[in-house]
Amino acid sequence: MNGFDPKPTRYPYPEYTDEHYLKIKKNDHRVFDENYPFIDTSKSFLRKQSLIRILLYTIVFPMTKIKLGLKIKGKENLKKYKNILNKGVISICNHVHLFDYLAIMSVIKPIKPYILTWAPNIRGENKKLVRLVGGIPIPEDNIKATLSYLNHINKLLSSGGWLHIYCEGSMWEYYRPIRPFKKGAAYLACENNKPLMPFAFSYHKANWIRRKIFNQPATFTLNIGEPIYPNNDLPKHKKEDELTIRSHQIVCSLAGINPKDNIYPPLFNKTKKIIYY
Repeated sequence: MNGFDPKPTRYPYPEYTDEHYLKIKKNDHRVFDENYPFIDTSKSFLRKQSLIRILLYTIVFPMTKIKLGLKIKGKENLKKYKNILNKGVISICNHVHLFDYLAIMSVIKPIKPYILTWAPNIRGENKKLVRLVGGIPIPEDNIKATLSYLNHINKLLSSGGWLHIYCEGSMWEYYRPIRPFKKGAAYLACENNKPLMPFAFSYHKANWIRRKIFNQPATFTLNIGEPIYPNNDLPKHKKEDELTIRSHQIVCSLAGINPKDNIYPPLFNKTKKIIYY
């Protein structure tokens, strides 16, 4: 791998690469069934979203940039492919910090993205904020809810919306290798004939003040790629796998990692954590 690897030891990365290690302290036992508004278009909710965006623009986005020491590379691709992205797109990225989605939001503004979210996040202590920044809970073990959820997402993409997905399945702070991807983003891209827009975070060694005073091992660069399209020449059952593998390779490259040198395979299959240092 090229570039800086923070190799943090203070985070309890779980056994499987898609597992979460942050603890959700509350649970309101909310049920995400077929009647749940996965994308809430009510006037009261949209008003709250408008208010929260004022806070995002004036306070949160500047603070995120400072917190992450954020640099942007490849932003010209957002302008270059603006006409394509405005017709509906699914962005993907490695998930390496609590604030990394805020960084992506700040870069693509004024676009208002939605993000697929682990359901406990929308039952927990930050549920209102997660919803207001576009969080869509992924329903669990409920076929009718899943069909409703997919119907909402398909309408979002067909109307030119932006959906963000973390294909690794969970957040591992400051983790350098790109973990295996689940196929959900590729499935939605193929079903809706929409491109994937790849992003990737890479790292730089933090300065002395950040390391010693703020206990921050690295700063971040957000690398922005070019749209990736499904290969419509392939049969349906092969198209998702191929797009998942190809998008994983591109995210590796954007993060400064030769895909052949990445320690994980591109497709998730109950993949376990590799201790590589």
